Amino acid sequence: MKKEKYLVLPNIRSCHNVGAMFRTADACGFTKLFLCGYTATPPKPQIDKVSLGAETWVPWEKEENVKALCKRLKKEGVTIIALEKNSESIPLREIEIVGSLALIVGNEVDGITEDILEIADVVAHIPMHGKKESLNVSIAAGIAMYEISQKED
Repeated sequence: MKKEKYLVLPNIRSCHNVGAMFRTADACGFTKLFLCGYTATPPKPQIDKVSLGAETWVPWEKEENVKALCKRLKKEGVTIIALEKNSESIPLREIEIVGSLALIVGNEVDGITEDILEIADVVAHIPMHGKKESLNVSIAAGIAMYEISQKED
């Protein structure tokens, strides 16, 4: 059975971030992107410019409700991984990948909402050394997708 790797983008404000995540998802072997809420969808010049065509071959689906999507994926046996730093999150390198997964990244300002964090099977963070404890969402997603891609059999 094929292991699916999904990237879930809820309410991403910047089309440039969306384009960058299409391109990185392709590079890291992610199966599909779910563009949720007000996240822009292709075709859109700002997305197309940054993704360099990846938006034309990486499958994607528009989903209005990220919570309903997460519940549906969980019923299908997909592990939900939220990329967010909180009191219960574990370092990204410590997560175990078994079967299909959906990586959820957060909105550029507000991160991942509490109701989605509660649904997630794992909340993981990228350990940091600087004063600022967050990264641009497309950079964080790229690090996480790469790390996940390195854990494959």
